[in-house]
Amino acid sequence: MNQASDKTQDGKKLKWWQLSLLGVAGTIGTGYFLGSGLAITIGGPAVLLVYILAAIGTYMVFDALARMTAQHPEQGSFRSYAKKAFGNWAGFGSGWVYWFSELLIMGSQLTALSIFSRFWFPAVPMWIFAAGFAVLGLCIVFFGNKGFDRVENVLAVIKVAAILMFLVIALALLAGWIGGGKYTPKLPLSMPELLPSGTIGLWSAFIFAYYAYGGIEVLGIMSYRLQKPEEAPKAGKVMLLVLAVLYVLSIGLAVTMVPLKAFNPKESPFVLALRSDHLAFVPHVFNGVLIVAGFSTMTASLYAITSMMLTLAQEGDAPKVFSKKLKDKYPLYALCLIAVGLLGAIMMSLWLPGKVYEYITTAAGLMILYNWSFILLSSAKLLKPDKLSGIKRWTGLLLIGAAVAGTLFHALSRPGFYISLLIVAVIALSDFIVQRMRKKHSSGTAKQESQTDGMTDAHRSLPGGPEFRIKGIRLRKNKV
Repeated sequence: MNQASDKTQDGKKLKWWQLSLLGVAGTIGTGYFLGSGLAITIGGPAVLLVYILAAIGTYMVFDALARMTAQHPEQGSFRSYAKKAFGNWAGFGSGWVYWFSELLIMGSQLTALSIFSRFWFPAVPMWIFAAGFAVLGLCIVFFGNKGFDRVENVLAVIKVAAILMFLVIALALLAGWIGGGKYTPKLPLSMPELLPSGTIGLWSAFIFAYYAYGGIEVLGIMSYRLQKPEEAPKAGKVMLLVLAVLYVLSIGLAVTMVPLKAFNPKESPFVLALRSDHLAFVPHVFNGVLIVAGFSTMTASLYAITSMMLTLAQEGDAPKVFSKKLKDKYPLYALCLIAVGLLGAIMMSLWLPGKVYEYITTAAGLMILYNWSFILLSSAKLLKPDKLSGIKRWTGLLLIGAAVAGTLFHALSRPGFYISLLIVAVIALSDFIVQRMRKKHSSGTAKQESQTDGMTDAHRSLPGGPEFRIKGIRLRKNKV
């Protein structure tokens, strides 16, 4: 019987290459399909360099998280590690930073989905599409569709297939096999062509390259499912190498097919590149794939943020009401809070239809990096000191710091930086209040217990034996 159960458990375990493929499929989303256009607009064709640097920085974070997971498996993953390394305040802060980062990511994804939808219906306001996708996603999570996991796997394959389809068609267009593209291929070779906004523009685009790799925290959580947990770093290396190659190849092809002035934050660079008189239907097919892929990523984020809210409430880091479920099944209260946050994103798309994607995407990318900094700093406390690990950790922190600082130097990304600072300030203030209340409660409980112990000792010392009080009447047991 034991052998049979062991075999069953082994059958559910993942091999390192399976984890790598899951990571590739789960990471690719609207941050790449649409955010890459924003990165190219700001940084120019040289943005390929920051995508490579972002892959290196992301690996440093994944490596630290994977090694902590292998040595100290925890259900709360990075949040539990922050709490163990620095105390309750860090667990509170890490959990809420992650919650807000996922909320902003969903706001960014809703905006991206609305932009993709307006490819077909340009007259429809963005907020109507955003509201429709938000309601559909909330309904799926509320009813807990059991078959959605399988659908997610299919959609993950579609996302990878979309990139491969773009690579094949783009190469065919450039080679003249399909009759040529709409734009004449031209390799940007001079410095003004590679860096139209200079090094400052490239620096400011760094945050959007990082945003394309967002989601590796979930992969770190899944590392415990490996047959050999020590192979988690290898899985991360392969995953990020594949992502970096796909990103660099596809963006490289896009910038050779489309003039730099044509790139804009309102259209996917890949849809722009595939526009051809000979392939009029292809951009429509690709746009449909982007909507399906983006919605799957948004719904996955919605599941993650709901689970995190339930955990925060159950552990006392959020009001208990958000841990309650309607009929012990439906997380109504947690979803109501999330719906309020999504409503804020929808209102922004109504008030700022021209800039909302840039602002929310920047803020979301920054919140991701703040959480990754927690992971790297926690690893310094929990893992055994090692010279190579220290070099990796400081390299990761320096690259993250560079991406954060770069947002200050561009008008499109600067407002997102201020939004992220405002959210962090609210979290820090809430953390201070919660920890102070906990301290008062624990000190009051300890004082009450000491008083009770003192009364017990005093009663025992009275002559004539133990003393009892019943409704104000003192009873003393007589000696025999």
